[in-house]
Amino acid sequence: MFTIEHEFDATLITLIDEGAAPLAEDVIVEAYEDCVVLEQLDPESDQPIRITLSLRQVDDLAAALNLPEGIYRRK
Repeated sequence: MFTIEHEFDATLITLIDEGAAPLAEDVIVEAYEDCVVLEQLDPESDQPIRITLSLRQVDDLAAALNLPEGIYRRK
């Protein structure tokens, strides 16, 4: 399950884990004009962990999801 919200400067997507336990913490995806930020609560420290990806990294990730094992460079 997921939700989508449009803010002034970003689109927020929340990925909610469903199904049998154990469940992972929700993942919040903040899509900005120049980057994408992933955030997930660390259940041990109760602090959010944030990862910032450039748009190029997001494109590479999307491509990698459909490729077999190997090393690739996109042109």
